[in-house]
Amino acid sequence: MSFWESFVRFISLMRPGDFIDIIIVAFALYKGIHLVKETRAQQLVKGIVLLVIILGASTLFQLHTITYILKNTMQVGVLAVLIVFQPELRRALEKFGRSNLGNFFGSIGESIDSVVNEVSDAVSYLSLHRIGALIVLEKETKLGEIVATGTPLQAEISKELLINIFIPNTPLHDGAVVIQEGKISAAACLLPLTQNDTLSRELGTRHRAALGISEISDAIVIVVSEETGTISMVHDGDMVRNLTHETLRRAMYKNLADEQTKKPIDGIQKWKEKLPWTQK
Repeated sequence: MSFWESFVRFISLMRPGDFIDIIIVAFALYKGIHLVKETRAQQLVKGIVLLVIILGASTLFQLHTITYILKNTMQVGVLAVLIVFQPELRRALEKFGRSNLGNFFGSIGESIDSVVNEVSDAVSYLSLHRIGALIVLEKETKLGEIVATGTPLQAEISKELLINIFIPNTPLHDGAVVIQEGKISAAACLLPLTQNDTLSRELGTRHRAALGISEISDAIVIVVSEETGTISMVHDGDMVRNLTHETLRRAMYKNLADEQTKKPIDGIQKWKEKLPWTQK
């Protein structure tokens, strides 16, 4: 029997449920690989794969002592993986738990245009005067536990208030501002620091805190360096540095708007002005 005939016979014996089973497993493996890619977990996965290869080789060549040690090690492997991969597993479960039915317009409570303008203007002022700042904009992942560590405000978002919060030697300047549902929920909030030990030493506590909260949530985090005035934006564990006022506005629009509103409001307005029925 040829390979093709064997393959056709194998396919004919499979039930619809088998195809669904294979697709689900393949998708789970793909998401798992994507989750650990370019993180410290990637090196741990390589180590586990190497141990499995060594176990197979030791069994093949009848190296009984090594086989005995590795088999007993594998018995507690599941528990060890849960402990070692705890940050990555938490991040994955939080991603799966986020609802895709809503969008940022529904959670922020007011137009993105207003939020972006007020925040970007405040950040530009702080950058120009080299005043350190850390601003967290909540999206789908709720940040109630982070808000609880700070001072409640529940104030309207404004450039003036954001600037005043971060003025040095004021009660609320040290820590992060959290924006929820179109309001400044709290200031002087404490954020978890990133566990990534490969970061440049140029990055201070603010940048490490921004990376830390972005690794466990889908929040948008904006950082202003106190030493250089450099503006950075962090999302999903990735940091973009050396932003200007305009590039910051574009980055905020891109990350806060849903698929139908990703373009900046100014661009949409210009497009509308070109429509025949809008011409005077």
